[in-house]
Amino acid sequence: MDAHSQQGQLEKEVVQLVPELRRFARRFHSASYDIDDLVQETVLKALANAEKFQPGTRLKSWMFTIMRNIFCTKFGLQKREQVGFEDDVAGSRSVNAAQEWSVRGHELEKAIGQLPDPYRLALKMVFIDGVSYEEAAKRCKCPVGTVKSRVNRARQQLAKQLNDEDD
Repeated sequence: MDAHSQQGQLEKEVVQLVPELRRFARRFHSASYDIDDLVQETVLKALANAEKFQPGTRLKSWMFTIMRNIFCTKFGLQKREQVGFEDDVAGSRSVNAAQEWSVRGHELEKAIGQLPDPYRLALKMVFIDGVSYEEAAKRCKCPVGTVKSRVNRARQQLAKQLNDEDD
């Protein structure tokens, strides 16, 4: 297969992965426009760097890594950017919300600690360790659907606990 046909095949495979990229982007964003932007930027970056893709490796994993890196880069930039006027109306600068993030982080840790062990383990493997559902299922010696269910229930319980604390 020549380089041009390899490029065409890669482009087709990238397009076929868009639904899975959208599902993965939901881990980072809840708003559909943010998800669309992240998927679009991922696809563009992958196609622009297609020559760096190693044939024989998993395209899906490569694309997910690109997406995660894009999100982490943007998240880091957003943390450093200041929104608004150079000097606010009162003439003093706003204070960073680091303490609030710290408190929210502790709330999240506490909420994760209250999850049943199977839910906490599945959530840790998939979201923190970055393990695929299939690999998590192998490690837990259970069906993939069970791992997906546990992760979903863990997310629902965390959302409920954290939203209740906001009220």
